[in-house]
Amino acid sequence: MPHRARLTVDLAALDRNFRTLSAVAAGAEVAPVVKADGYGLGTSQVSRRLWESGARSFFVARLDEGEALRKGLGDARPARIFVLDGLVPGTADRVRRSDLIPVLADPGQVEAARQAGPQLAVGLHVDTGMNRQGLSPDDLAGIARGGSAGLKPVLLMSHLGSATLPGDPRNALQLARFREARSWLPDLPASLAASAGTFLGPEWRFDMVRPGVSLFGGGPFERPDPRIEAVATLDAPVLYVRTVEAGEWLGYGSGLRMARSTRIAVVAAGYADGLLRRGGGRAEAWFAGARRPVRIINMDLLAIEIGETPAKPGDRVELMGPNLPVDDLAAATDTVAHECLVRLSTRARRSYVRS
Repeated sequence: MPHRARLTVDLAALDRNFRTLSAVAAGAEVAPVVKADGYGLGTSQVSRRLWESGARSFFVARLDEGEALRKGLGDARPARIFVLDGLVPGTADRVRRSDLIPVLADPGQVEAARQAGPQLAVGLHVDTGMNRQGLSPDDLAGIARGGSAGLKPVLLMSHLGSATLPGDPRNALQLARFREARSWLPDLPASLAASAGTFLGPEWRFDMVRPGVSLFGGGPFERPDPRIEAVATLDAPVLYVRTVEAGEWLGYGSGLRMARSTRIAVVAAGYADGLLRRGGGRAEAWFAGARRPVRIINMDLLAIEIGETPAKPGDRVELMGPNLPVDDLAAATDTVAHECLVRLSTRARRSYVRS
């Protein structure tokens, strides 16, 4: 439908990003994080392509995400699927039916896993300083001393809180704590790094890395990175071209009054399509070979300033994509690429490009 916003997911670019991360990881397994519906781009579609690229382990956040991923991959793709929420009491049967691996992050989850019957394959998440989730070092030591009865640990993991800031001393502190935790279970495969951590250096990579946002186009350090390609392109058509005279207002409220006569294109996209309203006056759009300032973003419409550039209804305007990296959109709206991607609305017509 030509009058709607359009989201194009480039699966070939996704494949190239996976291969880039695999090269950087230098031998560590690359296990994609495809939570939140594959960062808003469609879990089944992106995961099947990542399987073709060579991924054999995946991470999701919720139990129902794991169930949906197992169904989406199908019997022909017997991937390992880790559930970062762990094991919620009373859900062990569902975990077994979908052959999922809960990542235990709390002593209560450890006990629930022990009570789940025959040995359950699990991951162990140890807290190394993010203080959001994870077993304490003492909890982990107890498991290592013989408290793993009823469990089959297959992975030890933690999560970095400041990996997007390579010089932050917290990174070295968490690395040291993770190494100490690993000394309790030295034979267990280990994983510390997500997207940013993968690029910190070999000492952070261990046996597995867990990239998410950088697979889908976000730079590892919250800025565009030439090694990472755009996967999602959001574009929308021009609906109207008009001139706002000097002294007149544009959009809601009285905050945007034109200092001079300004020619604008009104575009069929807004925060109902996943864009953030606060991008008005700060974000940019790509039109006719150049970046153009976005003056307002409303629920269904936004306006870009186009000067004397020829424009007509139906012309397409890129709002995120190869010419406007998602990190630039994130910076213009005081957020991160993760949020820009997962906010993408289903109202935009979606298509998947394989090559």
